[in-house]
Amino acid sequence: MRILFLGDIVGRDARKTVLSKIEYFKRKFKTDILIVNIENAAGGRGVTPKIADQFLNSGVDVLTTGNHVWDQREIFSYISNSKYLLRPINMPDGSPGLGKTEIKFANGNKVLIINCIANLFMPDNESVFKSIEKLLLNVKLGEDYNAIFIDLHGEATSEKTAFANYIDGKVSVVIGTHTHVPTADARILPNGTAYQTDVGMCGNYDSVIGMDKKAAIERFLSKKSYLTVAEGEITICGVFIEVDDFTGKSNYIKPIRIGGTLKSTEDN
Repeated sequence: MRILFLGDIVGRDARKTVLSKIEYFKRKFKTDILIVNIENAAGGRGVTPKIADQFLNSGVDVLTTGNHVWDQREIFSYISNSKYLLRPINMPDGSPGLGKTEIKFANGNKVLIINCIANLFMPDNESVFKSIEKLLLNVKLGEDYNAIFIDLHGEATSEKTAFANYIDGKVSVVIGTHTHVPTADARILPNGTAYQTDVGMCGNYDSVIGMDKKAAIERFLSKKSYLTVAEGEITICGVFIEVDDFTGKSNYIKPIRIGGTLKSTEDN
């Protein structure tokens, strides 16, 4: 199974850039499933129903989010009726929407996509370790699902790394989001789980994590500045993973960086 995951979409320009390249990505990487984190797509703060529909109608299979999922109020009713826009599964009971979803293929293969949120330096939610342990208690990788993918939305590299090693071999993939900076540690863990601490954002890297530099610096100095999305050339960051259909273990992982100021991983 071939999985492509694109990191946090930050603002309108990133949204338009990624949408314009969906078909290109699907052809280039011959994807079976395409997942995109969309929690910053609406002006850097949340997502709207219109934006979610744009991505799903463009050929994206599943949309994940994080701590900014509720920033646009109109998303509450939309996510309550969507199987393919996820919110973190360990949010409080009664939160609208789903934290996981299944994709079934014509050949009988099934993939489970899970959205989690970490706990360190993040809003108060159920322990991500306990929630995933409970979820996976009766789930067998390679039998119940041909692949299990997790978007782990979190701040601390230590927590995300510990989490991935905690469930190494029980899921196919754990990819971190939230910090908007791609890490250089993409690898396959000893028991077959593909891992990268943070996939990075799809946004303008001539910025402070996607926000205008002057406004962000002023906020650190005075705590009064209002953050706005930085304008400029977009870098698309993602990760491509190949998973063995029979075992559910990953056998290949490759970070993707295209355009903008970061060094590209692609020839074109």
